[in-house]
Amino acid sequence: MRLALYQPEIPQNAGTLIRLGACMGVPIDIIEPTGFVWNDKHLKRAGMDYVDLANVERYENWETYHNLYSDQRIVLLDTKADILFWDFVFQPNDILMIGRESSGVPEDVYQSIPNRVRIPMLPNRRSLNMAIAGAMVLSESLRQVPGDSPHLR
Repeated sequence: MRLALYQPEIPQNAGTLIRLGACMGVPIDIIEPTGFVWNDKHLKRAGMDYVDLANVERYENWETYHNLYSDQRIVLLDTKADILFWDFVFQPNDILMIGRESSGVPEDVYQSIPNRVRIPMLPNRRSLNMAIAGAMVLSESLRQVPGDSPHLR
């Protein structure tokens, strides 16, 4: 299981998800460009000392990332998806991908990912914070597909 952030714009969100990845043993993939300087103090503050404990990989762009992981299933978290995340059947090698805070992913990226899930919300609500959304869906995916990490309790 991996968590991919597509062109994240807010360093605090990226830092929070990096911290989540460090605590859960889940690699974090950053698909650039980001909307902040990588060594931004807000990224370090949100990630705290967990940034050094996390498995973080940075990728130049979507094409590079998509080509590298073409043999793995990418599951996009998106407010337009038809399937609720708790109804989706996750697999051990899934990559959970979250789009930009302001606009999600572009249409061509959206169309290239057939597996999409959403978090149900009350009417007239746009979206959740991406770090919250990532934590919710990652939690469900790990519940469905327990990892081989006996230290997670």
